[in-house]
Amino acid sequence: MNNIEDSVKSVIAEQQEVKQEKLLNIEDSVKSVIAEQLGVKKEKIVNHASFVNDLGADSLDTVELVMALEEKFDTEITDDEAEKITTVQAAIDFIQARKQ
Repeated sequence: MNNIEDSVKSVIAEQQEVKQEKLLNIEDSVKSVIAEQLGVKKEKIVNHASFVNDLGADSLDTVELVMALEEKFDTEITDDEAEKITTVQAAIDFIQARKQ
């Protein structure tokens, strides 16, 4: 019985590691899209940064950013959802939720 329990715990731990790695990859990919779209160095993109206030985006930039995220992650973002994606973390959270 102990071997089965250990095996189950091991599989669960491996799955959690894979999930965490996937989330980190999504975060990195989102930041890459933001850097490319806004012409900002990736090192300056912190999770709490606002696209407009901190990264210098205007309304057209934010529309193009949303379109780039849709294309990169093969997802659709409605206008209502796009209005809520105003920070790097909001973009990361949105994409991670869609890709789970």
